[in-house]
Amino acid sequence: MKLRVKFSKHGVLRFIGHLDVMRYFQKAIRRAGIDIAYSTGFSPHQIMSFAAPLGVGLESNGEYMDIEVRSLTSAQEFVDALNAQMADGIKVLEVKLLPDNAGNAMASVAAARYTVAFRKEYYPFFLNSSVVDNFMSQEQIIVTKKTKKSESTFDMKPYIFECLFQEENCSITMTVDASSANNLKPSLVIRALYEANNQEFDDFGLFITREETYTNVGTADAVQLKPLGAVGSEY
Repeated sequence: MKLRVKFSKHGVLRFIGHLDVMRYFQKAIRRAGIDIAYSTGFSPHQIMSFAAPLGVGLESNGEYMDIEVRSLTSAQEFVDALNAQMADGIKVLEVKLLPDNAGNAMASVAAARYTVAFRKEYYPFFLNSSVVDNFMSQEQIIVTKKTKKSESTFDMKPYIFECLFQEENCSITMTVDASSANNLKPSLVIRALYEANNQEFDDFGLFITREETYTNVGTADAVQLKPLGAVGSEY
């Protein structure tokens, strides 16, 4: 049986990298006595795949991994058994039974929704709804994306599905492309917003939380986003 597991990641564990999170779950699954399936061959490993890796320093309420199990009593028993092995900071939220034809979590990722809050000493007093709306009303938002090996300039606006200023808690919510081909980091959007308003930017001032991860159930030209956790059924 294929299962999709949703979990959150908070507190000091936000500084744990993706590979360590993967190893952590492998050990927790063994300790929980979950009847997980293993690959065949000379070096069998747990059949497990994660959706979009979360950047170090980011918190999340919407992380996903797919696993295969050979038996399952109930979804609630699975959640309770795994949470009993979790350290403070990681919590399993739900599990869904996937249909046989479901794509794996990593290949299914199309977008992610984030909340960007600001540390008190770095709060941008220039920000308000009008500033964010004017930023998004531009025909193009040209930015330079740097990696360890290259530097490229591109228009990021097609990859921002939504960007709003939240007056009640002075934060920004955004939904951006998170696919393997066009993954857009929320910090790059905030950097462009600062530069568009001639403000100095320091990404240390950001506190970013991934709220949800989505798949596209529409087409490339007519995107319809659906949470990865909405795929599958209760067990």
